Amino acid sequence: MTRSSCSTAYCEASSVAPPSMRFISERIDRLKIGWNKRTLTERDLYRLCRRFRIHVEEMPLRTDGFYYRVIGRDFIAVDSKLPELKKLAVLFHELGHYLFHTPDTGATANFHGVGRRTRKECEADVFALCALIPRPVIETKSVDELIDEGFTSEMVAARLSVLERHGF
Repeated sequence: MTRSSCSTAYCEASSVAPPSMRFISERIDRLKIGWNKRTLTERDLYRLCRRFRIHVEEMPLRTDGFYYRVIGRDFIAVDSKLPELKKLAVLFHELGHYLFHTPDTGATANFHGVGRRTRKECEADVFALCALIPRPVIETKSVDELIDEGFTSEMVAARLSVLERHGF
């Protein structure tokens, strides 16, 4: 992920899960996908995209990826040049935008790693980090083991921070 840790004062200052983080956890639990309980896979991601009728496009981009809605149709675009694990992280991040930040009407777009860090970006990061490194994994594997599996040190640090700050 281009920016995998929450760097806004809102995210850093909170040692307990703020209402938005509790809301996210409750909303994801209703999906019954095993989020933060098991490592979610590319297959899980595409299953969710089919379930919500989100079209995924892989193409060369100048950004890692983005979510957008046009005329009531939802799309996630991801840079086809990304390594597979990073691509999956970006896809889950953008799916998080769909799940938590989609307006009921009108067009929208969220670009991964572009612009300042907002509460919405932090929420999408939390969704992606916990999808790929669920609590049982972050609690039982060492940082070195996770890095050996392909996660960047920044992703692992961000995931540890989510566990410490928000409890999940």
